Parts: sequence; structure tokens; C-alpha cells
Amino acid sequence: MLGLLTLAVLAGCKPAATPAPAAPVVDAAAATPGRSVATVAEAFLTPMTPAGNIDSPASWVTPDGQVWLIATAKATDKLVVYDGQTGAHLRDVGSTGTAPGQFDRPNGIAVVDDLVLIVERDNHRVQVLQLPSFTPLGSFAADDLRKPYGLWVNKQANGYDVYVTDSYDAGEDAQGNDVLPPLAELDKRVRRYALQVQDGRVQATLAASIGDTSEAGALRVVESIWGDPVNDRLLIAEEDETYASEIKVYSLEGKFSGTTFGRDAFKAQAEGVMLRTCGKDGWWITTEQGKQRSVFHLFDRHTFKHVGAFQGNTVANTDGIWLSTAASPRFPHGALYAVHDDQGVVAFDWASVAKQLSLPLECAP
Repeated sequence: MLGLLTLAVLAGCKPAATPAPAAPVVDAAAATPGRSVATVAEAFLTPMTPAGNIDSPASWVTPDGQVWLIATAKATDKLVVYDGQTGAHLRDVGSTGTAPGQFDRPNGIAVVDDLVLIVERDNHRVQVLQLPSFTPLGSFAADDLRKPYGLWVNKQANGYDVYVTDSYDAGEDAQGNDVLPPLAELDKRVRRYALQVQDGRVQATLAASIGDTSEAGALRVVESIWGDPVNDRLLIAEEDETYASEIKVYSLEGKFSGTTFGRDAFKAQAEGVMLRTCGKDGWWITTEQGKQRSVFHLFDRHTFKHVGAFQGNTVANTDGIWLSTAASPRFPHGALYAVHDDQGVVAFDWASVAKQLSLPLECAP
């Protein structure tokens, strides 16, 4: 998937009251006909650990061919490592604190090459560990981020561009709800960093602050983010349900394109978003965070036309998702991993998803 294994997607921000929604500039899914949701049985569920408050997953193929499924546990400040083919628990990594290898409310997670990047909301930073040892290499962004949640990593020839969502607020109201800043102050909802790893240490420079301040383009409550470098697109999930649950489309440089989609498709909060490529084509996979059952919507890579939707037999209240395109004995065509109800992670065999939604498994170059 463009040489990337990155992602994510993330903890539940609670939006404050905002003005009535304005019509989006473009809604490519507005003409979607009646709701039809297929059912795809989960391939496995990991052990459930409610105390951990599991938020977001990512996967990595070890040098000997194992698949590790790594998830963030917000409440216990750990990474939980599962077998990516069976769901069996393998180990926990980390503890509470500010030192290297420690975490304070880890949320978003992404894996690229042999690096795992973790967004820590309450340490206001992104920490980088090296696999398979989970050796801390350093952290960055603590001077900029206020309330970070999610990230996407775009691999470059000489390093990585790291996009981090920052859902900072303007305090709390009398009921303890976060107060949304004025639109004019939402110009730093995403931060882009140029990251390099040299001699076992990370070096990162703030390259851009992103956030449209218009009514249609503003990013009110943000977590999940993913990009499509080939088509110069950056997709960001809008989670402010008092405004709309939808996906906003920006350029990689951070300009709002004028396009949004998904408002009519989502019946609950928009959460995780990822791209499954299929040659030059493919599908955006998005998450509707239903409390009783999560629904995963697929949209055309280019047109954002609604392609189909599916749910599992169990998975609900999903925060983060992660798509692995690596072939394995259990999942020859890859797997989609999704968090279940803050307690664990489920897996879907991509071949099963493709069959239910009549998608091609073999793709032209």
C-alpha cells in the first residue's frame, strides 16, 4: 500500500456544542441510496481487557514472518502485543511515565519499516520505538502539540512526513464538556513534521500547521487521518457530531479541497480511516462508531462514491482500525484489524470482505 504500513486512528474526543451545520461544499456520497450493510464474521477476537481501554491497532511482520498486532492501551499506558494471525496475547510493553519507553495515555499508533510511532495525548508528544525490541529512539512535538490523538506517516526518500491531529480545546463549560475554539483558532488542527532517524536517534522538524478556518473546511474535532500520496489527498475524519460526521479532503500541503463525503452514510461518529489500494484504484475504508455495532463503509478511491458497507457479528464502538496488506498463512490477501468496545481487537479476513462486497481480489498494476 504505497510502501506504507502506517496509522491510525483513535481515542474518543467529546465535542462541545457548536452552531448548526452548514452545507458542505461537496458531498460525494449524498446520492447514496438506502442503507445496505453486509455481515462479515470476525476471523478472531483477541482476549478482552476492559481495564486497558484499548484504542488503536497497527501491525508489523517480523523478520521470521510472524505478524505482530500492536495496540495502544490508554488507561494502563501500555502497548499490547498480539499474534496477528490468531489474536493470542504475546506481551505488554511500557509503563506509566514520561521517560523513554513510558507512556501517558497512548492513542494513535503507526508502523512503518521497523519503527512504531505512538501519539501520547497527555505527554503531548509522538514517541518512536524500534522493532522488534521496542527500543526507544526518542520523541518529538512536545513543544507544539496540546491534545494530540492520531497520526499518519508518509514515507519519503530521505525520511518520513508525519501528520498528527491535535484536538485542543478552549477549556470546559459548566458541565465539564470541552469547549470548541472559534473557527479562526482551528488553523493548527494537524501538524506535519519532517522526521529522520539517524544513528539510533530521531530528529523532527515542524514543517506545517494545517487547518482551514472556513465554516465548511474547519476541522472541529479530529483524530483519524490518512493520506493518498499518488493523488495528493489527505483525509481527516470530522468527529463533531453536533456539526456532522463526515470525511474532509485536504491536500498533502494542507489545503482544504472543498470536498467532504460520508455525511449521509454515517449514522454515528466517524472514526478510523485507511486506504486499500488496488493498482491505480482502491477503496477508502472508514468507520462508523456504533455503540451496539460498528459499520465499516467503503468509498471509491477517486470519486468517493459509496461502494458498500459491512459489520461483524460482534465488533462495536470501534476507535482505531489498521489494514495489513501483507500475505500470511491465515490471511493470504491481508486483514483489517479493528478495536472492539475499548477492550480488544478483532480481525477480518480481507478476502471475506471482498467477497461480501463484490470487490476484486486481483488488481491490475
